[in-house]
Amino acid sequence: MIRSFAVSISIMAALGIGGMAQAQMAEDEFAAGRAEYMAACAACHGEALDGNGPIAIMFSGKVPHLTQLSKDNDGVFPTLAVFQTIDGRAKIKAHGDPMPLFGNRYTVESGVFGPYGAEPAVRARILELVYFLQSVQE
Repeated sequence: MIRSFAVSISIMAALGIGGMAQAQMAEDEFAAGRAEYMAACAACHGEALDGNGPIAIMFSGKVPHLTQLSKDNDGVFPTLAVFQTIDGRAKIKAHGDPMPLFGNRYTVESGVFGPYGAEPAVRARILELVYFLQSVQE
């Protein structure tokens, strides 16, 4: 009886630790996208992605709540539209031209990868951001 109780406690502890490890892996999976979001998007869209960033009050329109993108698209995350909004193909007046407003973040900074590596590096950064946004949908 005592032995089975000890085994049960051991199993529950292992499951708890496993659950925490799995949560940590999921959090790490989107770390690059989260970091990109905080560096490039949070000023307007807010740390909570709710459209209430510190400079959101400077816009005449409402800054979008980014955790509602799937909800606003019949429950489907609009991956291509989000990617094209970030890379500048879908023009958003507030984002400037090119997107984002504060410069060529996805082109000039990519020069460190050389003339042939810049485009894949830029696409990877944007894709990490898109994956992060997809992961936070309500």
